Amino acid sequence: MKPAIDSCRSCGSADLVSVLDLGATPLANSLVAPASRDEVEARYPLELLFCQGCALAQISQTVAPELLFRDYVYFSSYSETMLQHARESAAALIEQRKLNRDSLVVEIASNDGYLLKNFLAAGVPSLGIEPAQNIARAARANGIPTIGEFFNAELAAQLVTEGKRADVILANNVMAHVPDINGVVAGIKRLLKPGGVLVMETPYVRDMIDGLEFDTIYHEHVFYYSLTALESLFRRHGLTALAVERLPIHGGSLRVTVGSDGAAGDASAAALLDEERALGIGQRAYYRQFADQVIRLGKELKNFLTDLKAQGKTIAAYGASAKGSTLLNVFGIGAELIDFVVDRSPHKQGQLTPGTHLPIYPPERLIECRPDYVLMLTWNFADEILAQQAEFRAQGGRFIIPVPKLTVV
Repeated sequence: MKPAIDSCRSCGSADLVSVLDLGATPLANSLVAPASRDEVEARYPLELLFCQGCALAQISQTVAPELLFRDYVYFSSYSETMLQHARESAAALIEQRKLNRDSLVVEIASNDGYLLKNFLAAGVPSLGIEPAQNIARAARANGIPTIGEFFNAELAAQLVTEGKRADVILANNVMAHVPDINGVVAGIKRLLKPGGVLVMETPYVRDMIDGLEFDTIYHEHVFYYSLTALESLFRRHGLTALAVERLPIHGGSLRVTVGSDGAAGDASAAALLDEERALGIGQRAYYRQFADQVIRLGKELKNFLTDLKAQGKTIAAYGASAKGSTLLNVFGIGAELIDFVVDRSPHKQGQLTPGTHLPIYPPERLIECRPDYVLMLTWNFADEILAQQAEFRAQGGRFIIPVPKLTVV
């Protein structure tokens, strides 16, 4: 493990200030095999910093990507919300960019091909780049051409040498994950055709702060972007934001279309940059109350669950997610309050949650055991989960949604 950073990973400024210290936590997606439950898990400091040089929020500790991503348990295809979002995004891009059989779409961190399969179905040549070997194998088995490597400037140069240049590079929920963000952006610039664009989606730090989404913070998420911070990054590499949209997915995200500096865009990027400037998103004061609000939420939630247990109520949780791992470990909520966790992914079922060692079962366990309450750890997919669990709810089961405020439905 590398030591805590002493300068911004993006702009190099040493003017870093602490926003929120969550202590030492296990890696959020490192599920535990039942046979290993008594082994001591590695824990890593988890602290959010703010760069006063370029306005980029980032964690203090770098955990090696090889450790985090070579064997990964998150498969995008198990979320109906993600699949629908992918279909709609692909259809819009094909129309907007006039993509056809002579085009090339490259996706960085393509996961199991949940997004690229829509381009391939429309006859648009596509290439996935996915460092998780288990997921890359699954993508290839499903007919998605996939390179099982990390994307960087060297891989981009290799692809260009092979005659591959991209009309569109997709980077959904990955720009937050790569410590060498300058190397990745340099690679993107090299791989794009003249007139090509990067289309990226990433959680929006403004929604994280305003919505108290502290559980978005874990070691895989190195960065927490505003458009202000992104534009500073892109400008250093001769790129610029051409258009931006705010999306509700993942608790609030940005979709940014990026092209060469000087390319024509619309007014949306300039408007959001002005909005962020007015909000003070590039200043430390914007983040000042965040830590106190997280502490209050933790006390409220733990007291609520403790009171339910004292009344003889049974409590389960939904979603063996990275968000859930942060929430449970930071708030100290474990087996004394939660009986088990359910999750749709068979890759997680039969394992134990990191740090708290709660057993993970299929969602059908809720009907079998009928807990009185279910703590929704994947609150960002609340509508989807509530619809899926109509039978459980009809039988009297209730869900506790912890973020942005404690709510029972």
